[in-house]
This record gives sequence, structure tokens and C-alpha cells, in this order.
Amino acid sequence: MDEWQAAAYSAGSADRDNGRGTPMEVQFTEQIRQLQLGDGETFHGEGILAITKALLQSGVAYVGGYQGAPVSHLLDVMVQAQPYLDTLGVHVEACSNEASAAAMLGASIHYPLRGAVTWKSIVGTNVAADALSNLASPGVVGGALIVVGEDYGEGASVIQERTPAYALKGTLASFDPRPDLANMVRCVEHAFALSEASNMPAVMELRIRACHVRGRFTAKANRAPAVGTHALIDEPAGFDYMRLAHPPVTFRHEKLKIEQRIPAAQRYVAEHGLNETFDGPRAEVGLVVQGGLYNALVKALQHLGLADAFGASELPLHVLNVTYPLVPAELAAFAAGKRALLVVEEGSPEYIEKDLAQALRRQDVQTAVHGKDLLPAVGEMSVEAMLPGLIGFCERHLPGVDLAPARAWLAANAARRAWARMP
Repeated sequence: MDEWQAAAYSAGSADRDNGRGTPMEVQFTEQIRQLQLGDGETFHGEGILAITKALLQSGVAYVGGYQGAPVSHLLDVMVQAQPYLDTLGVHVEACSNEASAAAMLGASIHYPLRGAVTWKSIVGTNVAADALSNLASPGVVGGALIVVGEDYGEGASVIQERTPAYALKGTLASFDPRPDLANMVRCVEHAFALSEASNMPAVMELRIRACHVRGRFTAKANRAPAVGTHALIDEPAGFDYMRLAHPPVTFRHEKLKIEQRIPAAQRYVAEHGLNETFDGPRAEVGLVVQGGLYNALVKALQHLGLADAFGASELPLHVLNVTYPLVPAELAAFAAGKRALLVVEEGSPEYIEKDLAQALRRQDVQTAVHGKDLLPAVGEMSVEAMLPGLIGFCERHLPGVDLAPARAWLAANAARRAWARMP
């Protein structure tokens, strides 16, 4: 047994058993072992643990947060893995609230440190709002990533608002990764690099299904940060008036967001192919979808006979792993030659649909754009919620598709609910 494992077992032995053989605390021994996987080894597990592993592979220097479903597993495992993280030089801190977690990221304003924090949204993001504004205004030199559990839709326990509004108002790069473990890990690694390339903090929203989706990916060795608890900086950063978050420098910050940071983030997204395009034989139309909604969309297409059992779609798909900022040239290239696009976006306002329509018209691309005219304006975009909108899109632009099986499935669901409500 390694020294750090012995320390972990020693520290937790009294908590695991109350003397009567009854467990007193959940132990994450297997999950901690998964965090240590090296180059070429295969990780098997849940999405949120894959995100945790990705942080270590990215050379994160400090991690903090305030536990809340569905992302609490990230910090729970990190705290119990502290003896191992000490060998990497990674600082871990369970914060008293979300505002103090966001304030931790202030270290990345002045120092080339990669930091990550986590909390439940939207309530946690509301608590952290002031600290986030003071982070986003001066910008960061070390990659800063906020992993939020998007508690929206069915089973939600909080107010029905969404995180993208904060990303847009504060100019935070917004990630919504397609729920595939290898892709989620890739997005974490690029989120840090994009943050450093653009000086924008990044936020990654994970729905409950993404946190608990199971799969595998090929691991990389964990990277010890160049500066961490095992390699301290000799001198503090010099005073930089432009890093303050008050006027008059905040006027300059606002210009930097528009003139430098957003274009730099857009270049990074395009150059590294962060968004994904999946071609399909019915190239006269296309679907633009938030990455986190990809699995539900494919299932809905299967009901229409437009996707096979392996997820291959007959309709071209443009998957937005990065939902802000959008890349106008990328969108125009996808729309070129198509009669119509359908934007599959959750909740309102429809930020993506409006930005996409504006981007296309400014480039004189006249492809018809549908979205909330066909899809529900509010609520979780489940398979059942998006299917009527897809039927309407097919009626307008794909008249040869047989819609009867999908309509029968929806009718059967409605009948079951009606029966369940009978006295």
C-alpha cells in the first residue's frame, strides 16, 4: 500500500465503523484509484469522476467548491484524495459558500495557475455573482474553470433559471459538452487552454444525466502543476493597476472583452475543432444542438427513423460543445447550401438561436432558421419534449419522412398518463 493510501485509510478508519459494524461515512477508495490511472490505461466510470480526472490531467494547481448535486462528487472525492494530491502539489479546499469558491479563482488573475471550482447552479451561481464579475472583468492569466451542476428541468430542486445568462453578461467562455466521457475530458483540457489563450474564465455546465452517464476513455498521466504546494513562487506578483476591478480600468476591461478576448476565444474554438460536425445523407437541412442535449436528440431522431441504433444520424448535426462565444464562420459553413436549420436549445431566452440567426444574416447566408417557433420555450429538452418540434420541422422541410411511428409513441405516452390520472 502506498504511503498516501495508508494515510487515507488511517484517517478514515474511525469514521467507517461506529464499533457495531455500521458504516458511518462513504469511502471513495475505488474512485481515488481511478484518479491515479496513467498513460494508456482505461478509465471506467461516471461523467463527474471523469471530469475530476481531467482536472488532474490538465495540471490544475488548486481546486475548491461548495458541494451540491449533481456535481458534489467532484469535491467529495478530491477531499478524500488529499494525501495523493499532496504528492502532485495540488491544493484542495472545501469552501464555506459559492462566493468564497469563486473568490479562490482570483489567484489566476495574477499568477499562471490553473484553478477549478464547482457548485450547483443556478442558486450557487447567484451567490457567486459578484465574485464572478470581479474575476471576469480583469481576466485571468492562468486557466480558470467553473464546473456547475445545471439543476434545470425534471427533478430540479431550485428556481428554473439557467447559467448561460451569466456567461453572456460576464463574458465567460461557456462549455456544454456532448455527454461522452472522452469528449468531456477533452473539453476540460481545452477549457483551461482556451481560458489562458483568451484571458476569459470558463464555465462548464453539466446536467444530471451528464454527471451520471457511464463510459470509458483512455487516460493520460496526471500533471503536477509547475507552481503548487510543492513548488512555491519565490516572490509575489508585482502590482498591476490594470488588474484592479474598479473604474477607470474597468472601462478598459470592457473594451478588451469585445476587441481581444472574444475573438481570441473564437479563434481557439475554430483552430482546435472544439465544436463537432457529424455529416448525414440528408444534407438539405441541418440541426444545431447544445452538446449536452446530443444524446436526447439522437434518441428522438431514432423515433423518426432518422438515426440508427448506434447513433448515426441521417441529418447533419453541428454539436456546440462551446455555446459561447459562437464562431460565425463555422456556423455559416455548416448552413451553406441548406434549406433550413433547427436550433435545439434548452430554455428561454433562446440565446444561441438569436446569435446564430444574426451571424448568418451578417454573412448574407439566407438559410431559414427554426428553433423556439417549433420547440418548447421552457423546460427540460427531453426526448418527448423535442419530438413534436422535430415532427414539425420534418413536415416543413422533409415531407418524405414517415412520421406515424413517432406520433404513435407520443400518443401512447399521453394515453398512459391519462390512465394514471384516472380515479
